[in-house]
Amino acid sequence: MARRAAGEHRVTGDRVNGERPAGGSPEEPVRQRLLAEATRLFAGRGFESTSVQEIVAAAGVTKGAMYHYFDSKDDLLHEIYARVLRLQMERLNRFADAEGPVAERLHAAATDVVVTTVDNLDDSKIFFRSMHQLTPETYKSVRAERRRYHERFRDLVAEGQRDGVFRDDIPAEMVVDFFFGSVHHLGTWYHPDGPLTGQEVGRHFADLLLNSLRP
Repeated sequence: MARRAAGEHRVTGDRVNGERPAGGSPEEPVRQRLLAEATRLFAGRGFESTSVQEIVAAAGVTKGAMYHYFDSKDDLLHEIYARVLRLQMERLNRFADAEGPVAERLHAAATDVVVTTVDNLDDSKIFFRSMHQLTPETYKSVRAERRRYHERFRDLVAEGQRDGVFRDDIPAEMVVDFFFGSVHHLGTWYHPDGPLTGQEVGRHFADLLLNSLRP
């Protein structure tokens, strides 16, 4: 059975590995329960077939309590994915801003996005399966958030191309689109009980990316 490797992170509400972030309020568990139950219900019944009443009943709160934290069911679906993306962006910035050769930083970043995607695979699968049901305004917001992440990743590829470390006959944007197409496909085949851990899959993906960029 695949096990969570050192350095992997499971997002739970706004926590990582179950720890409350600095400054977390005493009310935060309510928000976490709502997210946890929404995730469970969306996974089991689908976004469209799950009502707000079912979510609040499962979380043991009132609709008023839910609307204190979330404006709508759309907002819950958005946050299920957005919390994973925030974690990934924070970690990508850390890798990108670190000292060291750009090839090492890109390899670490590519490995990490696979690890964090696999470690939060249910959240990502639910979102990508249901994102077409978001309101146009929320969908536009999500696309902008993802674009900022992809652009930061692209900057690493472009840096290596400028420095002559990576081949420059393929646009950096296309490299990023190709890589993330594979990452977003993980939910269709990866299983935690399979032969590879998320860390191992991440290293393989990163190796393939770096090998494809050799001059």
